[in-house]
Order: sequence, then structure tokens, then C-alpha cells
Amino acid sequence: MNIHPTAIISPEAQIAEDVEIGAYSIIGPDVHIGKQTVVGPHVVIESHTDIGERCRIYQFAAIGAAPQDLKFKGEKTRVIIGNDNTIREFVTIHRATAAYTGTTVMGDHNLIMAYSHIAHNCILDNHIIMVNAANLAGHIHVEDYAIIGGLTGVHQFTRIGAHSMIGGASAVTRDVAPYLIAAGNHATTHGLNVVGLKRRGFEEETINAIKRAYTLVFRSSLLLKTAIERIREEVEDIPEVRHFLEFIEKSERGLCR
Repeated sequence: MNIHPTAIISPEAQIAEDVEIGAYSIIGPDVHIGKQTVVGPHVVIESHTDIGERCRIYQFAAIGAAPQDLKFKGEKTRVIIGNDNTIREFVTIHRATAAYTGTTVMGDHNLIMAYSHIAHNCILDNHIIMVNAANLAGHIHVEDYAIIGGLTGVHQFTRIGAHSMIGGASAVTRDVAPYLIAAGNHATTHGLNVVGLKRRGFEEETINAIKRAYTLVFRSSLLLKTAIERIREEVEDIPEVRHFLEFIEKSERGLCR
């Protein structure tokens, strides 16, 4: 291990042999760090945290601190971070409360830019980008390939759908359906993320099917229940359309419209 002599490592931490830890970083008890992960200087990984392989954590990031939740009573909850994630300067990621899952979870291949915050019980899937100073309140689920613009705040219990994009300096208080662009305070929808879908290799036929489903829900005067029925009757039954429908039907906070 390439550990700077000024780093403080708990004897209860488990660190792979080729991990690098920079000057003045602190690694607390019950922390697991996987192979080829690099922890920069002045990083604090407080406790009860699992970090996968090939992650890069930049200076002054703080991971595994107790949640900012008045209901938290010191329960043994965790942060679980997957592989190949980049966590930039001054990012904060908090442990969960005991409610619901008891874990704050991040998948693989995510880029969390400087000053962003991931609160307790959040679930981030894979290939997500959070731009500088994007902030997630508690219990938020962000699906694959979502992009959250800088200086954006997302309300607790909100869901951000796959391949969606949220513009900078937005306030998101309702669920953002998959494949959409949303922006504003409070955020409203601004069409499909067509450019993003094409860049990720979606076929033209798939994009057209998503467009038809989107139009029925967001660009017609139909009641939501009727729009969903029309989609099932008129739009191709493909995985992307099914995911779009399932996301909408499971919305508890209501949709960003």
C-alpha cells in the first residue's frame, strides 16, 4: 500500500494492498476500500463505508459521516460505493438512517463533481453525472445515465429517471421521468433528451417509440390514466417504453410536467 505517513488509518479498516492514501487523510473503523482505489490528501472516510475498486476520491471529500436527520439515533448504517467512481473535491456522502434500506448506495462509473452532496438513503445507479454543487436530499433514487446540472437541488423522496437531464440551477420537487429534459425553479419538462439518447446508441425506432409515449403523457390533454392506456394500446411494447410506464405508475410525489 502507498499510504502517506501522515494519514491516520483505523486498525479496524480493511484496505486492499495496492490502495493509495494521501497526506493527512483519515480512514475510520469498519471501512473497506477495494483494489486500485486512490484516496487523495485530506479526505475523511469516517466509518461504516464500503468503497469498491478503481475509484478516485479527490482532496477534502467527506464520506460516511452521520446523516443530517434528527431521527438518527446512532444506528449502524452504511455507505456502499461501487467500482470506477470519481468523487471530486469537497463532495459529501452521508450514511443512511435506519429507516427504509439503512444504506446510502452508489453504483459504478459515476462522476460526482466538486461540492456536490448525496444525503442519507439515496440510491444512485450507474453512469450518473452530478455537476458541481448539485445537491440530493434524503431518500432520492437516481437511475442510470442521468445528468444533474450544477447548483441544482432535488427534494427528498424524488426520483430521477434513466437518461434524463436536469438543467443547472434547477429546483426539482417532483419525479423526472426517464429520457426527459427538465429545468427551472420549480423544474418543468422541456422535451425529450434526444441528443443524449442518440449519443448512447439508441436506435431511431426506439427513440420514435419513446417520443410517442412522451407525447401522450406530456403533450396531450389526456388524463394520466387514459394516456397510459393509450400507450399500451398504440406504442410498441419495448423495454424502454415499459420502463417509462412503470416509472410513471410508481410515482408517489407526482411527475414534473
